[in-house]
Amino acid sequence: MTIRHLKIFLSVYENQCNTTRAAEDLHMTQPAVSLAIRELEQYYGVILFDRIGRRLKITQAGQRFWEYASPILSLFDDMEKGMRNWDSFGILRVGSSITIGSQFLPGYVKAFYERFPGTELQATVAPQAQLEQKLLKNELDFALVEGISHVPVLVSEEYMEDRLEIICPADGSFRQGQRLSTEEFLQQKFLLREQGSGTRETFERALIGAGLSVTPVWEATSTTALVNAVISGLGIAVLPYRMVTGPLEKGLVVSVTVEGLSFPRKFRFLYHKEKLLTSSARAFLDLCRNYEEGTLRGE
Repeated sequence: MTIRHLKIFLSVYENQCNTTRAAEDLHMTQPAVSLAIRELEQYYGVILFDRIGRRLKITQAGQRFWEYASPILSLFDDMEKGMRNWDSFGILRVGSSITIGSQFLPGYVKAFYERFPGTELQATVAPQAQLEQKLLKNELDFALVEGISHVPVLVSEEYMEDRLEIICPADGSFRQGQRLSTEEFLQQKFLLREQGSGTRETFERALIGAGLSVTPVWEATSTTALVNAVISGLGIAVLPYRMVTGPLEKGLVVSVTVEGLSFPRKFRFLYHKEKLLTSSARAFLDLCRNYEEGTLRGE
């Protein structure tokens, strides 16, 4: 059994047990991929994939093997990149969800460069589900997210409090600070972030806790698009407070509350439990913990 076998197994697993797609990703032939899987099964004396017709399905033993193989290959990848690129070992690969990436990450990075001018950083801003996949593949060192991770091998650490705000058109039937009944709230047209975003998950978790549900008339990955839709009178939105302070201060929208509902949440760091965070990575996380609107606490 070799590292090559592990890479082939993980590629098959990550391609939904499709050996043809795995072969394409690895620039191999499909028979060579199938042979490597059979060699692994013979070596350990277990069946990793059930063969049902022409399709593969992961077995319980295969799932267990993935739990071992994924961190082993991740550590091997770290070693390869670290030793082959020793002079650029300080490069940080930071992932960020869309809200944090648009509102906070530029400030984090600027402050980090000022403190550690010799460090290089590569940033990826994407939905949380994509970031989690990149963490599992060791394509990121860590990620900053709004939602709760449901991936067992990822460590989640809270670092900042946040909340969602309900915003409504300023020229409509709402006034700033108005308190709505549940019935009034449910009658509105909802403009929401996309499924899978941390903002949407926080909103829906609060609704489920209150025994409520809504169907949006508009979904978007862009907070700016939703704010503009509210300004145009198309409905109400539930968005991160820090992302709507500008429109609120300018009187373009108004914020309201709802009886029995609140939307507190935490921003979190995510990283693989087998990941060896470098000193520069730890320093970046410490900076995020102490960052407040362009300044660092204690300075």
